[in-house]
Amino acid sequence: MECVFGLVGDGFALIAADTSAVHSILVHKQNEDKIMILDAHKLMGASGESGDRVQFTEYIQKNVHLYQFRNGIPLTTAATANFTRGELATALRKNPYFVNILLAGYDKETGPSLYFIDYIATLHKVDKGAFGYGSYFSLAMMDRHYHRGMSLEKAVDLVDKCIVEIRSRLVVAPPNFVIKIVDKDGAREYAWRETVKDAGAPLPSS
Repeated sequence: MECVFGLVGDGFALIAADTSAVHSILVHKQNEDKIMILDAHKLMGASGESGDRVQFTEYIQKNVHLYQFRNGIPLTTAATANFTRGELATALRKNPYFVNILLAGYDKETGPSLYFIDYIATLHKVDKGAFGYGSYFSLAMMDRHYHRGMSLEKAVDLVDKCIVEIRSRLVVAPPNFVIKIVDKDGAREYAWRETVKDAGAPLPSS
């Protein structure tokens, strides 16, 4: 029941993702970070098969670093998105990766941006996007409440509304989410949203 979603606000882009690592009916861990920091000003949120997700995002990260090392300048967000799409398109005809990606970045010339890239190498620049079962509800909430030029506080409030909706609607909802942002100051983790559990609470009396 994965969910990755993001949006572009006033001077920043934001990605949120669940942190559950599951296989079939088993939960292996609940602190899996599915949003990779590619470089100082880029984030890549991914969903899909665990092996493909980890291997492919690390491959993109290392190639972004290699380009900067060789040329002395970083790739723009648009260039990174097109490189990622090209690698997925090439793999599609050989050994495809089952991975869906939201790529967020900040460039001095163009500001924040968000790119939607799915496992069959479809690429779109968007203001908001989502993948996974939770996308049905997060996209509905963003369609209703999102508007261009949102402040960070309003954007995070909208993310919280999406998380609440996902938790209340999905039969098996991921309990924890991580939120990361990228702006002129760089890419960084913003917050975690964790389920409050009644640990150690006394049993009700009969």
